Amino acid sequence: MEQPAIDSIPTLSRLSAAPSHTAEPAVAQLANAGVGATGDMTVGPIGFLTNVYPSVSHSFIRREILALENQGLPIARFSVRRAVGALPDPKDQNEQSRTTVLLDAGRTALCVAALRLALLRPGRFWRAARTMALLRRAAGGGWMRHVAYLAEAALLVRMAELRDIRHLHVHFGTNPAAVALLAKMLGGISYSMTVHGPDEFDAPLALSLPRKIAEASFVVAISSYGRGQLMRWCERTDWKKIAVVRCGLDAQFLDQPADHAVAPSRRTFVCIARLDRQKGLSLLLDAVAAVVATHDVSLRIIGDGAMRLELAAQIATLGLGSRVHLLGSKSGAAIRDELIAARALVLPSFAEGLPVVLMEALGLERPVIATLVAGVPELVDDRCGWLVPAGSANALAEAMIAVLDATDEMLRARGAAGHARVRERHDAATNAAVLADLLSRSWHRRPIELAAAA
Repeated sequence: MEQPAIDSIPTLSRLSAAPSHTAEPAVAQLANAGVGATGDMTVGPIGFLTNVYPSVSHSFIRREILALENQGLPIARFSVRRAVGALPDPKDQNEQSRTTVLLDAGRTALCVAALRLALLRPGRFWRAARTMALLRRAAGGGWMRHVAYLAEAALLVRMAELRDIRHLHVHFGTNPAAVALLAKMLGGISYSMTVHGPDEFDAPLALSLPRKIAEASFVVAISSYGRGQLMRWCERTDWKKIAVVRCGLDAQFLDQPADHAVAPSRRTFVCIARLDRQKGLSLLLDAVAAVVATHDVSLRIIGDGAMRLELAAQIATLGLGSRVHLLGSKSGAAIRDELIAARALVLPSFAEGLPVVLMEALGLERPVIATLVAGVPELVDDRCGWLVPAGSANALAEAMIAVLDATDEMLRARGAAGHARVRERHDAATNAAVLADLLSRSWHRRPIELAAAA
C-alpha cells in the first residue's frame, strides 16, 4: 500500500502447495541454538514501523508487539500514517495512544528533519538521496512519494536517536521498508522486516525487494511459501538470514475454545476479510446464490473496504438480501463471537499470505473453507477444513454444501484438529520468543546466520 506524496502530507496544525507440519529449517536451527532466551543481553528499545498502525486488519501486529513486550523487549511503535475511520477494538484504541505517527508531525517538521541531516551529515544524506532515486526509478511514477519517504526517514532517525533506538523492525516490504532502508543510510540504524505477501510478490522489482533484503539484518517470512518467494528474489548469500516466524494467536483465541458442539440447525457461514478484489468476495456471492437453490444458508461478511457498494449491488441483483449481510468492521471480541456462532468460516481469496483469520477460526474449533493459494495449505487440509481451487464458484458451492451436510461429529473432529494445529504452530508467545532473540541479536549487532536452505 503506498502512502501520500509529500504535497498531501498534513500540515503542522493537523498534528497504518502441499501441507507440511514439520519445523522449517530456519526455525529449527534457531530452536537448537536457544532462541527465545535473550540471556544476559540487555536490549534497549526496538522500533516497530508499519504503514498503518493500529488498524483493524493488523491485529496480528498488535499481538506480536504485546508478546514481545512480555518477553522483556521494550517496543516503540511507529506508523507512517493513521488508519482512516474509527477503530472498533478497545485494544487498538489503546495502541493508538502509544503509537507515534510520522505524518502527524506535519510538513514543516518533516522538511526540517531532512534539512538538519543534510547539513549535519551531508555524506550520509546524499547517499540516501541517491538510494531514494534508485527506489523511485525501479517503482516508476513521480518523485514526490519517494521524496516523502526520505523526509519520513529523516524524522524517524531523529526520533530514534532521542530514544536510543538502534534497530527497527518493519512489517511489510512495501513503503515502510523503503523508509527503514533510508533511515539506515541516514542514521546507521539497522532494520529487519516481516514480509507477508501477496503485495511484495506481485511487484518485487518495482518495490526493490532484493535491495531491501540485502540491507536488512534479517528477514521474516510468515510461511514456508513466503520464504521460498523471498529466496527467489534475493541473492543466494542472503538466504541464510531469512527465517520463518508464523503469525500467532493469544489466549482470546487459543485458551478459550468455543463450545465443541455445532448444532445441525446452524446454517450460517462467516467471512472475515477486507472488501478487496484479492479476497474473492464477488465469487463467494455467486457460490451462495448456487447453494440457496438446494439448502437453507446465510452468510455474514465482516470487514470494510472499497468494494462495499459493489458487493451490496451484487447482493441485491442476486436476490440475496435476506441471506447475505455486510456487517462492517468489528472488534476482536465481536469477531470471536461471530466465529463461535457460525457453522464454518469461508475465505475465497485469489491471493494471500497466510490469513490470520483462518488461525482464529481453527483456534475456536471452527472448520474452514479456504482456497489453495500461497501459504494456506500449510495450515489447512482435509483434517481441519475444506480446500478448494481459487477462482471456482462451483468448488466453493460444493464445499459449502459439504459443510452444511456434514454431521456434528465430523465438524467437531475437524475443529479439534484445527485447534491442535494452531496451538502447535501459531502460539503468539512461542513465536515471539523466536523473534525476540533475532531482534536482540540485531540490537547488539551480532551476526545472524540461519540454516541454509537445502
